[in-house]
Amino acid sequence: MAKTPKETLLERERIELKQKSGGGLLSYEVWGYREKGKTIVTRYNLAYINHTIYSGDNGRVLGYDNAHDYHHRHFMGKVKAVEFKSYEATLERFRQEWLSIVQPKGEKKS
Repeated sequence: MAKTPKETLLERERIELKQKSGGGLLSYEVWGYREKGKTIVTRYNLAYINHTIYSGDNGRVLGYDNAHDYHHRHFMGKVKAVEFKSYEATLERFRQEWLSIVQPKGEKKS
């Protein structure tokens, strides 16, 4: 039986956003391993935190993670299971939703 490589922290980033970018904080934490030139993500936690938009859940307005053995989405205190296709697809969905929160309707970011 093949041994699973040891999981390590692949990325941890906290980005403080300027007011013109919506304010708040973007937080990325990704764990996994590399195997045969590919990155395998085993755990992730993506969050947009802004206490001026939502004060509950430690200010987490939007988040995606796979803690508690299932993939789920946090939005303003509500948690809902989501279909998981890939980490990359989840990251893109998070990015699109975050942009829709911080950009007024009809305004496009250049």
